Amino acid sequence: MREGLREDLKALMLAPGLSGHEERVAALIRAKLGEAGVESRVDRLGNVIATFAGDAEAPSVMVFAHMDQIGFFVRRIEADGLIRVERMGGVSERAMAAQPVLLCVGEGRDVPGIIMNKAHHATGPEEKYRVLTAPEILIDTGHGSKAAVEAAGVRIGTPVIYRPSVMELAGDRIAGPSVDDRAGCAALLALARLLAAREGGPTVHLVFSVQEEFNLRGAVVAAQALRPDIAIQIDLMLASDTPDMVDRGEMRLGAGPGMSLYSFHGRGTLNGVIPHPALVRLFEETAEAEGIGLQRSAQVGVLTDLSYVQIVGEGVASLDIGFPMRHSHSAVECCDLGDLEGLVRLTASALARIGPGFRLERG
Repeated sequence: MREGLREDLKALMLAPGLSGHEERVAALIRAKLGEAGVESRVDRLGNVIATFAGDAEAPSVMVFAHMDQIGFFVRRIEADGLIRVERMGGVSERAMAAQPVLLCVGEGRDVPGIIMNKAHHATGPEEKYRVLTAPEILIDTGHGSKAAVEAAGVRIGTPVIYRPSVMELAGDRIAGPSVDDRAGCAALLALARLLAAREGGPTVHLVFSVQEEFNLRGAVVAAQALRPDIAIQIDLMLASDTPDMVDRGEMRLGAGPGMSLYSFHGRGTLNGVIPHPALVRLFEETAEAEGIGLQRSAQVGVLTDLSYVQIVGEGVASLDIGFPMRHSHSAVECCDLGDLEGLVRLTASALARIGPGFRLERG
């Protein structure tokens, strides 16, 4: 399974997919599902959905991960060909300077560029420690004029992402842009292959969702249509095993998948998830039975679209699970394939334990 996860993750990380422009990622996912003999469909917003019918007496489950990534949209093209942008999603402005980018005009026609950085030799003392905001940066594609940039296909509204890349580090670790949440999508693909070969179990809807980085939208639309009893989101868990993060928790890269016991954004969007206790017990008991390490997280500053999925209809029993990741929302996000493999095995085993007697009543 691990080599399949590696292959899928690398392919997914190389596919551009800014929020609202996930079509290339969706096409790749649908092709991989098709190769596994799994049928899928696309809703009006762009979510890719694969349904595995199961026991109608058991609670139905929606397991989802988002396809989109953070980036920018072109705001203005100057006469000299330099490009100004607006930030899309939670771009870390500390991590922007001197990064290579890709302006997504169309497959085979995308335009490479760089986020400009003032020459160090000319940087005054008052500038050395100041971080530019997204509206201040300039992107250079090398064209030299507005007319040449436009002739290359770049317009106001063109999506811009960090240049897709994959770096394989020691110990089965993968780094690059869009590990969030292409790693979750790779895990869903591995889960789909296991579900295609299963016997019994609940109805499971796998959803590869859109626009999570843009106000948490896609998965909500899917949940409104599917009306699951249970929702399980697969996304990153903030690794806290480096000196800059050690006070944030006990989540270690390479120590297994994680489960969130509390999340709250706390910055503008006052939302989060306190998980359903039956699902917490399910994953704890499954992890113990299968001998899989299950780490725990409780964080302020983290938000996923599960926050809104949980209040669809009469309410959905919800749980955030995921993989430890370092350097979130940068061009060097990093995860461990062993954690992804454990996450897939844990999720598949937990789903197999959901039967007609699985109780979701509270109290």
